[in-house]
Amino acid sequence: MTATLQCRCGTDAHAHVVPHDFPRYLGTAVPADWPSMAPAQACHRSVMIAGKNYRTVSDKCWDTAKRLEDLQAMGLDLQAVSPMPELLSYWMGPKDAQQLLRYINEQIAAMVADSQRKLIGLGAVPLQDMDLALRELEYCVKTLGFAGVEVGSNINGKPIGAPEFDPFLAACEELGAAVFVHALRPAGMERLVGPAPLQQVLGYPSDVGLAAASVLTTNLMERRPKLRIAFSHGGGTLASLLPRLQQGWGVFPALKDSISASPVEQARKLFYDTLVFDAPTLAHLAGLFGTGQLLIGTDYPFNFHERAPLDAIAAAGFDAATQDLLLWGNAQRFLGVPP
Repeated sequence: MTATLQCRCGTDAHAHVVPHDFPRYLGTAVPADWPSMAPAQACHRSVMIAGKNYRTVSDKCWDTAKRLEDLQAMGLDLQAVSPMPELLSYWMGPKDAQQLLRYINEQIAAMVADSQRKLIGLGAVPLQDMDLALRELEYCVKTLGFAGVEVGSNINGKPIGAPEFDPFLAACEELGAAVFVHALRPAGMERLVGPAPLQQVLGYPSDVGLAAASVLTTNLMERRPKLRIAFSHGGGTLASLLPRLQQGWGVFPALKDSISASPVEQARKLFYDTLVFDAPTLAHLAGLFGTGQLLIGTDYPFNFHERAPLDAIAAAGFDAATQDLLLWGNAQRFLGVPP
């Protein structure tokens, strides 16, 4: 790591936490998909869901000291941490999910408190039940001091832009809570031919793109202009869908009637992370969405993550002022933290 990179530290808006253990279920009948941990080799542990190994993870998921060492090596000064998306648990009974998510949120809060102000919390809420979700959102922001929440690209098959989630997003706007949208249980898995990792490689960006499109087609940012909402994986396929949506908006009267403002202009009010693994693609996103809307995302500490985020931004050919926006300025604006 060069001295230049070390002093131009980045803010990572996309990183995850898995607790060392999960709590004992407090009810009488344990849900089949209540997670647990099983020992694995070396410093790893396996997340067990419904009796199967969902993912084997390292202790960097819960060990704050090891995480901070890696942040320094990666040129990062701040990192927003959110639960591993599968832990959002929208498919559980609402009260069961709330019990689990409360525990995870408090684990994140403990890591933040132990981080020497290097970590920022993004909590999780049981969006399958609006009343419980609103209650947990307020707890995350007002009691735990989190910058906002992570939500799935879809909630049991309904995209985050669907009208039923508007009360939650309205509350996020009112509280000043950032909303980070992460891919989750993507649509179209039956169309993927090959091994399971294709879900992350191909399914995730497809679902994120549809989630972002749902925000445009329901005019979310026109209705909630102060909402700060970001999409993982560079917005997924939205960059390819957007020109078609813009053209269709000008061609089809039904789209013109239902979408109240230019899709392109609406898209430039959203945030997107830089996790695209390709310099020309990143440069294209900056031209399409605006240099003020892109922020570092690494997906740390999972194996499929961006290990040199500062180098990835530098490789896209941005000038120094634009690099500063992507390295820290945009993320800190999204997260609502002072520079």
